[in-house]
Amino acid sequence: MRFRHPDGTTVHLAYCTNVHPAETLDGVLAQLRDHCEPVRRRLGRDRLGIGLWLARDAAHALVSDPSALRVLRTELDRRGLEVVTLNGFPYEGFGAEEVKYRVYKPDWADPERLDHTTALARVLTGLLPDDVTEGSISTLPLAWRTAYDDGSADKARTALLTLAERLDALQELTGRSIRVGLEPEPGCVVETTGDAIAPLTAIAHERIGICVDTCHLATSFENPHTALDALTAAHVPVVKSQLSAALHAEHPHLPEVREALAAFDEPRFLHQTRTGTSAGLRGTDDLGEALAGDALPDGAPWRAHFHVPLHAAPAAPLTSTLPVLRSALTRLVGGPHPLTRHLEVETYTWQALPPELRPRGRTQLADGIAAELTLARDLLTDLGLKELP
Repeated sequence: MRFRHPDGTTVHLAYCTNVHPAETLDGVLAQLRDHCEPVRRRLGRDRLGIGLWLARDAAHALVSDPSALRVLRTELDRRGLEVVTLNGFPYEGFGAEEVKYRVYKPDWADPERLDHTTALARVLTGLLPDDVTEGSISTLPLAWRTAYDDGSADKARTALLTLAERLDALQELTGRSIRVGLEPEPGCVVETTGDAIAPLTAIAHERIGICVDTCHLATSFENPHTALDALTAAHVPVVKSQLSAALHAEHPHLPEVREALAAFDEPRFLHQTRTGTSAGLRGTDDLGEALAGDALPDGAPWRAHFHVPLHAAPAAPLTSTLPVLRSALTRLVGGPHPLTRHLEVETYTWQALPPELRPRGRTQLADGIAAELTLARDLLTDLGLKELP
């Protein structure tokens, strides 16, 4: 979906396909047929943006076989779909029964992360619509915080500088500009937007910036306007933003609130949980840890890294951080000029919801994704953006 900002620039809205497990090119092609095109039809649009997640095997197949890339591009066009952004954070196995800490490997100290991201950039230059010259890729925020030392930091910085050089060369070769954004996430070396400023200003390259995920932003209790103002002041480019909402518990000391939270404690993904104290932010790596005993103070609200469907906040006594998303979006695209032109709804946790809230089959999932995109579209038009055909 495309929108015209009042300043005349085009803002792209997509949804991320990591909600549909697929590790191979055949799996990706099936996603387009079984999920993405049905969502487009529900929205009544001739064109729908998707943020592709390409696992290692799919990316390798596309970058090593030009005919395979042509097949994918043809299928996108035939089904009324377009790609301007990729989710390069998960490497493989995102549809496994247990993902947890695995999603943070390989990190940016491992040469495989550089190779994979380079492959994604090459693929994206071949997928961009004919009238689009700029693409974006979100990626791991350096590494999970443990086992990351000065040596790892040096390797990661060197890898990102090498990536920037490769992206420069790619533009010279193809005429298309690809930028990569570190995506701050609780528990990682770069947990907050503030944590991103030092490593990104040390690199100081226009092609390496930040991806602002509004669920992660909210989980860390960051103020969107303060965070985005600081990025602007530091000249850190916002490469893309993932529109998402976290799980919010206003009164975590109450038994009924803890019971409601326990329903979201599931085995597939980490649900880092945070709360604010007089001494600063406190947290656990997973929701179950927070609920076990006194691991986390419960005198102030808790937020958990659980991507709640945008249009469907959980029932009381819980809610979502949709207000944080609204505030962030106002700053991202509501001003005289957009801070980013690539927006992506990323709710990959549909099948991790409590059983009674999960979609029953493809039809209900497509309905839910379409409803999320409709909400995001309405937020954009409320800010003065005009939806394009």
